[in-house]
Amino acid sequence: MDPIVVLLIIVGLIVVIGLWYIVTMNALRQLEVKVEEADSGIDVALTKRFDALSKLVGATKGYAKHEAELFEKVTKWRKGLPAELTMEQKQEFQGRLNEVQSGINVAVENYPDLKADSLFINLQNSINEVEEHLQAARRLYNSNVSTINQRIVSFPTSIVAGMIALSKKEFFEAESAKRADVDVSF
Repeated sequence: MDPIVVLLIIVGLIVVIGLWYIVTMNALRQLEVKVEEADSGIDVALTKRFDALSKLVGATKGYAKHEAELFEKVTKWRKGLPAELTMEQKQEFQGRLNEVQSGINVAVENYPDLKADSLFINLQNSINEVEEHLQAARRLYNSNVSTINQRIVSFPTSIVAGMIALSKKEFFEAESAKRADVDVSF
């Protein structure tokens, strides 16, 4: 064989191997970016869950307390005046009743349906929505980790992964204290 042909074949093989290396390395780096992006998606979902649930639980607790106080005042008002009150105490009691009545009127105008249960239902729906978003983020992360890990351990891609010091990624596990569930208690 002609030495030029042999040299062209060797150069051609080096170019093909070099191009394969570059394409494989870029593919691995792109998968690595997808894993990092999915990891960030989990952090976003966790932050959303914490913020949303903390605010919703606080608002629901506050409104439930407001509703309980309002109904307590209405119940006292229905009982009427105690018999042993002086005239001054009766006038003071009447003034308080007027305040309660005007509070009821304002509450009815602002909240025609005084039921905290709708807030609790909203809270439950929000919890479900946030949890589904978080589960989707975890599934995406684990899917991307699975894809990159499969590529890293497969020959001949494992050669390139070793050369660029790319190691297997860890799957998401929910035991971390940072990823603890929000306590929803009343």
